[in-house]
Amino acid sequence: VVQPPVYYPFFRVIENNGCHVVNNPLKLSNKKYFMDWEDLERKVDDPRVRLLILCSPHNPVGRVWQKEELIILGEICLKHNIIVVSDEIHADILFKGYKHIPFASISPAFAHNSITCTAPSKTFNLAGLQTSTIIIPNKKYYKIYNNVLDSLALDENNVFGLVALEAAYRDGEEWLEQLLSYLNENLEFLMKYFKERIPKIKVIKPEGTYLIWLDCRQLGLSAKDLNNFMIKKARVALDDGYWFGAEGKGFMRINIACPRSFLEEGLKRIERAVNS
Repeated sequence: VVQPPVYYPFFRVIENNGCHVVNNPLKLSNKKYFMDWEDLERKVDDPRVRLLILCSPHNPVGRVWQKEELIILGEICLKHNIIVVSDEIHADILFKGYKHIPFASISPAFAHNSITCTAPSKTFNLAGLQTSTIIIPNKKYYKIYNNVLDSLALDENNVFGLVALEAAYRDGEEWLEQLLSYLNENLEFLMKYFKERIPKIKVIKPEGTYLIWLDCRQLGLSAKDLNNFMIKKARVALDDGYWFGAEGKGFMRINIACPRSFLEEGLKRIERAVNS
C-alpha cells in the first residue's frame, strides 16, 4: 500500500520485486492533505495486502503526520497484520511549529510491526555517499532483511559514508539550525511571491521537507502540456506531478533547498510564462 501522490520510486521498487501496488490516495481538503481511513480499511482487508509504505514527513505534499493520525494508521495495520515500512528520511526538515513523531516511538507494538528508514542524505546533502540507517526492532524481520543483503553481497558499508553519517549527526546541529532558518525564509518568500504575482498557481503549504507541491490546475493544461509549459515556455525544470501517481496530475513539485537568488530567478520565469 502506498499513499499517492507520493515519492515515485516507491511504485517502481514494488513492481520490480514482483508485487502489486495498492493505492490509498490522500484526500485534499482546503489546501491540505489527509489520510483516507475508510479507503485504507477496505484496501487492507484483502489478505493479499501485506505491507504499507508510510512517507513521514510526506514527499511531495509536505505533511508532518500528527501522533493521532499515526495511531489510527498503526492500529489499522496491526488489526490486519500489515507491516509498516516508515520512510522518515525528511524527519529533520521541519518548518516552524511542527514536530516529527517517529512511528516506532508511539508504542512497543508499533515498533515490533515496523521498519524505519532514515539517512543523513536529505538533511546534510550527503546522498552521493549512499549511506542510510534501517531500524528493525522485530528480530524475525531483521533476519530476513539481513539474509537478503548477504545473498546480494550488499552487507559491506561505504566507509566514507559511515564517517560522514557520524560526523553529521554528532557535529552538524549548528549547520542544521542555519539550514532550517534559511528554508523557512525561502518558504515565506515563495508563498508571498505566488500569492501576489502568480495567483493562478496555488501553493500547498508544507509542514516539513524542502519540497513544495504546486497546484497548477487553474492553468487548464493537461499533464503533458503542463510539463512542456514549464520546460519550454518558463524554462524551469520542476518535477511533474503525475510522476507521483494519477492524483498528481495538474501539480508540480519545486525544490527550495537552494540559494534564494536561484529560487527568485525560477519564480520570475514562471511568472513571465503564466502572465504572458
